[in-house]
Amino acid sequence: MNSRVLGISLLFFGICLFAGLALFNYTVIVEAFGDGPPYYNRTTNMDKWTNPLPMLAIVDIVFALVCVLVNRFSWKNWKG
Repeated sequence: MNSRVLGISLLFFGICLFAGLALFNYTVIVEAFGDGPPYYNRTTNMDKWTNPLPMLAIVDIVFALVCVLVNRFSWKNWKG
């Protein structure tokens, strides 16, 4: 396989991974802090609510490192 093709495909994979992570973050934040059941009025079911931001930060850090490694490897293969 040509190293340039491998580099371009890995770069595309890294961009897709980043876009998937952004969509995941958006979905989790809207579900946790958005209007509507079960969190409407921010008082109903408050005993069951947990803040998703600490776990989301851990997931973001891990996926950011993976994206950096994939994109760095793709750049090395793309440039030859």
